[in-house]
Amino acid sequence: MELFGSSGIRGVALRYLTPELVLDIAKAAGSSWDADRVAVARDTRTTGELFANAAASGLAAVGCDVDRLGVVPTPAVGNYCESAGVPCVLVTASHNPPEFNGIKLVGDDGVELSVDVLERVERRVLDDEYDHADWRTAGNETTVEGVVDDYAHQLVAAVDREAIADAGLTVAVDPGHGAASTSSPRIYRELGCEVLTVNATPDGHFPGRDSEPVPENLTALSRLVATSDADVGIAHDGDADRAVFVDETGAVVDGDTSFAALADDALRPGEAVVSAVNVSQRLVDVCDGNDADLELTPIGATNIITRTRELKEEGVRVPIAGEGNGGVFFPPYRLSRDGAYIGARFLELLADADAPVSEAIAPYTDYHFVRVNVEYEDTDEREDMLSAARAFVETSEATPNTTDGYRLDYGDAWVLVRPSGTEPKIRVYAESADADRAERLAEEMRIAVESGR
Repeated sequence: MELFGSSGIRGVALRYLTPELVLDIAKAAGSSWDADRVAVARDTRTTGELFANAAASGLAAVGCDVDRLGVVPTPAVGNYCESAGVPCVLVTASHNPPEFNGIKLVGDDGVELSVDVLERVERRVLDDEYDHADWRTAGNETTVEGVVDDYAHQLVAAVDREAIADAGLTVAVDPGHGAASTSSPRIYRELGCEVLTVNATPDGHFPGRDSEPVPENLTALSRLVATSDADVGIAHDGDADRAVFVDETGAVVDGDTSFAALADDALRPGEAVVSAVNVSQRLVDVCDGNDADLELTPIGATNIITRTRELKEEGVRVPIAGEGNGGVFFPPYRLSRDGAYIGARFLELLADADAPVSEAIAPYTDYHFVRVNVEYEDTDEREDMLSAARAFVETSEATPNTTDGYRLDYGDAWVLVRPSGTEPKIRVYAESADADRAERLAEEMRIAVESGR
């Protein structure tokens, strides 16, 4: 797809992502959906209202009435769409820096659109093909209240509140000034936890930290946990569809580790997990230990959603899916990522283990993971760098997996190179039980990629 990447459309606001493009995407979506009403929502980014207005105008222009949800977390959008039976144009750039913005399209089942539907929407944009209304049938707007209230109530009801409350947990929450700045602290309080917060004021400039919940951005949360004797820290990205954890000592828990722990808790024999081609050996081990299958897709939420739907149609139960970046799906709950729900499931795990985070995750910490980003200037440079990576891969004794980029498995280690679907970067991933080997594999691939400049 030319417009939609691995998780919607993203780019620098008012440069790549313009009001005109958002208008066209909204018109295309409204023309493609069999819906009289469509919701529009956004995260806290400073350009969010501008683009939400453009989306609402585009939808009204093709005859759709518009439900304006305002600033809400992405999972609250999913809950609203599912309960109201309406799709949504969601303005968010998730974990990207504040100068970025983006668009996600959510169906009336509360789930992001599958690849085939996105391709139909994209084709309308590229062909300038819209079902315009006339002045008599243009859509009207309605402001919808209570979206976050309804979301919080259904989430609390979907987990074992009694077990979590009985555990007497103190939770430190870092929403990163994003869309869950007020909702996640509220949810964990309603689950019976004592809640502390940092970076919990909605602010599209992200003054306290960058939006992506990676270790270098979570120093304030780590410090809060370590100095307050909190049991666990929970961090979100800008739209709160991810959750990353901090243990009781203030150490950030690797996302692959928490994913493996949650999967081990959820899986039963004969079931399946859907993950991306950069899957950790931790999850491979968990699937083997539970006699469960592991299905790999290209990286990105859209691909994972599509494959999970296919497996459901084939009669295969998928209790958990996702990636090791904190973006975990629990399809029996909803086939969308929900940072607050991921956090609540982790609290259930801690309550059941009756142990601190560091002990609960100890069985899943045997591997060392490395990720390196190599930036490029334009598409020509990207293709040259990927060609250099391909030439390097072809000299390897390992057979590459080409599901998404090139993955080389060595039995005791693996390395993957692929272009990002959301940023102008080539990503290199490597993992091994031996930290030095993982670093060496990543460095060798990085050097190969950069030789193509």
